[in-house]
Amino acid sequence: MELFDEQGFEATTAVQIAGRARVTTRTFFRYFPDKEEVLFADAGALNEALVQELSETADVAEPLLAVARTLAGFDWGKLGSREIQRRRDAMVAANPGLLERELIKQQRTADDLGDALRRRGVDPDIAGLAAAVGIQVFRTAYRQWLAGDDDTDLTTRTEAVLGLLATIVPGTARLP
Repeated sequence: MELFDEQGFEATTAVQIAGRARVTTRTFFRYFPDKEEVLFADAGALNEALVQELSETADVAEPLLAVARTLAGFDWGKLGSREIQRRRDAMVAANPGLLERELIKQQRTADDLGDALRRRGVDPDIAGLAAAVGIQVFRTAYRQWLAGDDDTDLTTRTEAVLGLLATIVPGTARLP
């Protein structure tokens, strides 16, 4: 992150990252296929942890709530301080290639969470929709949390976003 902040993402090379990390370029490429993947190093483990947590959730009767609570309840501090997460998010948002990669990984997580719900007996259409909407609800709450300077936690922010969702999707929404 320091190199990216100093030089910009595009100007930073994998060789420079390896040097700053005090490893050989060969070692760098043993762990990362490209410099972009450095920003997504925890994505696979994060996805597995979220799927496992949802799989072990006692109640999936309300699948959207189960997904949102799983995401909000995760210990996001494991990924670094709020400031580091804020810097990473800004970098990803500013780079179309990184944003595309992030969205692909989010979709993979939504698909895997939907699969976990289906394995728990949730109707396939409902499971897929709950996972996709749950990811978006949480992403909105997460961005609010990153931008905020107060101590409001992610669970509280996620509940607030779910409340907003309830105002735009009435319980019996029907197309004319």
